[in-house]
Amino acid sequence: MDRANEDSAGIPLSLRTRDGTTLAAHVWLPATVRQAGTVVINPATAVKASYYHRYARFLARHGYAVLTYDYRGIGASRLRHPRAMRDTDKFCWGACDCDAALQWAHDTFPGEPLDVVAHSIGGLMVGLAGHGRHVRRCLTVGAQYAYWRDYAAGSRGAMWLRWHLLMPLLTALLGYFPARRLGWHEDLPAGAAYEWAFRPARLEAAYRRLQRRGLDPLAHFPAMTGEMLAIGLSDDPFGTPAALDRLLGYYTGARRTRIEIRPEAIGERQIGHFAWFHERFENTLWMDALRWLRDGELPAGPRHAFPIAPAHINECKHEDRGHAHRI
Repeated sequence: MDRANEDSAGIPLSLRTRDGTTLAAHVWLPATVRQAGTVVINPATAVKASYYHRYARFLARHGYAVLTYDYRGIGASRLRHPRAMRDTDKFCWGACDCDAALQWAHDTFPGEPLDVVAHSIGGLMVGLAGHGRHVRRCLTVGAQYAYWRDYAAGSRGAMWLRWHLLMPLLTALLGYFPARRLGWHEDLPAGAAYEWAFRPARLEAAYRRLQRRGLDPLAHFPAMTGEMLAIGLSDDPFGTPAALDRLLGYYTGARRTRIEIRPEAIGERQIGHFAWFHERFENTLWMDALRWLRDGELPAGPRHAFPIAPAHINECKHEDRGHAHRI
């Protein structure tokens, strides 16, 4: 293979899900002789996999085989107009799409440690995927499932109007959510838009329709018994401590730690929900994350670990800044 091409753009490939859907993906092979492991990158809602390609190249340069992929209906996996995919929801993204990515990585690189880097809703997908049981370490950035009461207090009203009023109204009118036209990333199929807009506090309530069909949509969460590091940014209106803890509470089999990073602590004005994956953090935030993926070493500095009782994790309403919570 042409290593120069791998480093610049990755090797394109297709994934086949268990329900027969084809997903677009790319793989980067490690630049080192000895492979450090395999990483699957789970995107945020309505964000193309290409947004994470710079980070994938970084991991490959440090010895990882890295797989990126687009959820069905998004980016290069948008094979039809989203109006024709109205039943596609985020549960499909986890139970089928993320599961296919994890299975491919596990089968293609047998014997190698399998890790996940997950952005936003991508942190939910690991628990919905049966092959999540193979994951050694899962690093999440701003990972939550968009329960509106967990949004940052100063932004909550505007976010509710955008995502929980305007989004379902436009989706009902058009048969899909036209996010591209609004400059809000990729269009969403109706199922995914409604799942976000009407997300209740508890996932059990969100998936009652599946339970009525005799399915247990949350069955795979306890099987993820590896380590989880949940990174929050103090200026992220989605990924508040309460939001991160709400999702972490479902990973009852994992060793979980949450850290919160203040932009000013690393000389930045803002980072928010998206900028962690910008290349300017290659020598700071990315290196911290790499050390954890490789060695399990928690980031140092103004972040400190202290315990949260697992029984209370879903009721936590912490407003700490620059701390880590070990669960």
